[in-house]
Amino acid sequence: MINQTEIHIIGAGLAGSEAAWQAANAGARVILHEMRPVRQTEAHQTDGCAELVCSNSFRSDDAERNAVGVLHEEMRRANSLIMREADANKVPAGGALAVDRDNFSAGVTAALKAHPNIEIRREEIDGLPPEEWVNTIIATGPLTSLPLANAVHELTGEDALAFFDAIAPIIHKDSINFDVAWFQSRYDKKGPGGDGADYINCPLDAAQYEAFIAALIESEKTDFKEWEKSTPYFEACLPIEVMAERGIETLRFGPMKPIGLTNPNRDEKPHAVVQLRQDNAIGTLYNMVGFQTKMKYGAQTEVFKMIPGLENAEFARLGGIHRNTFINSPILLDQTLRLNKRPSLRFAGQITGVEGYLESAAVGLMTGRFAAADALSQSQPIPPATTAFGALLNHITGGHMSEGAGAKKSFQPMNVNFGLFPEISVPRTDETGKRLKGKEKGFAKKRAISQRALTDVDQWLGKKTA
Repeated sequence: MINQTEIHIIGAGLAGSEAAWQAANAGARVILHEMRPVRQTEAHQTDGCAELVCSNSFRSDDAERNAVGVLHEEMRRANSLIMREADANKVPAGGALAVDRDNFSAGVTAALKAHPNIEIRREEIDGLPPEEWVNTIIATGPLTSLPLANAVHELTGEDALAFFDAIAPIIHKDSINFDVAWFQSRYDKKGPGGDGADYINCPLDAAQYEAFIAALIESEKTDFKEWEKSTPYFEACLPIEVMAERGIETLRFGPMKPIGLTNPNRDEKPHAVVQLRQDNAIGTLYNMVGFQTKMKYGAQTEVFKMIPGLENAEFARLGGIHRNTFINSPILLDQTLRLNKRPSLRFAGQITGVEGYLESAAVGLMTGRFAAADALSQSQPIPPATTAFGALLNHITGGHMSEGAGAKKSFQPMNVNFGLFPEISVPRTDETGKRLKGKEKGFAKKRAISQRALTDVDQWLGKKTA
């Protein structure tokens, strides 16, 4: 029997969990299908909803000058479960919003289980949903099971794109040598829940840095299967050894840059620095910032212990690598994320071609609202392009098209950024009449885009603004 008001959501990751929350709060009945623990993935370790398998950071929480900070605020205003639990379980991380990953997942799971409109079923959907599921969201993320991925490919006739995503190691704090390492955020910047000294910093001099780079390059790496070898990395999440191979100075201008830091243990400035960020609420675990890796486990322990301060490091989790898949959304989806060839199916999260925890959850938020509107015969307009929601939606359904191999154009994954927002005019001078130049002009433009976004998202949400 066909139930027109029932929404099926496949996958209880960040996107699926947020979609379920939004749809259920709108009054729809939701059945959330999650295959864990019946079947685990290569990257997950628990059966919790919204488990974070890579970093524990949701990145910048600056809603004035950072696009992801604007997205944070828009989601808060939209009653996001993911943001509610992130705020409730934050740990010090300078200007970023980072969370205790276990408590965060537990909070999301408990909220979904307690919601009267949500039923969680632990089962794998190993093919296309049945025809009687007339309102379905596929939010299976970057680790979509092969039978379902193959079924989507067969239905659409479009090649699924893929890239590798790498995971950074996590270290026990009490194994770090604080005669060498010290606490400090870059430029002593304070963030949500932080005090300006939120990161553990491990300094390297020039000789130590060069030896470390050589060891990274020479280390034993994970072997890829033949069909995986042509899969590209996402540029914002490159393995540390891939960056090292691009040139000896690459890491010093990336995750190991020493700027904004002062070593209290030695007079000279460090040549390079490895930073570690708190990973759990009680502060016993720290992850290596930007140190995603495809090195084999034995090589990781050997190479990373070359870093001053980590010579006796004990690892709670070593780094790893997994394959991510996403669909050619601009070709396949309409503006409400329905599959053109089968409108009863919607897609949400990373599988649509967004990158990042909050971007995935934001797409889940929109998809949940669109699906609920269909289920309840209500209207749900798409968010304005001037908002972070709208900017992401336009990227997915309009698509940032870049040149692929030969003359073929290919859809590429994207984090939210101000380049996705429509242009805006800003005054040439500040309130005192001083002409804006350089960084000041750039900051003014970002603030103007942010203010416009939050005003417009309030209107989209039906909130009254002053």
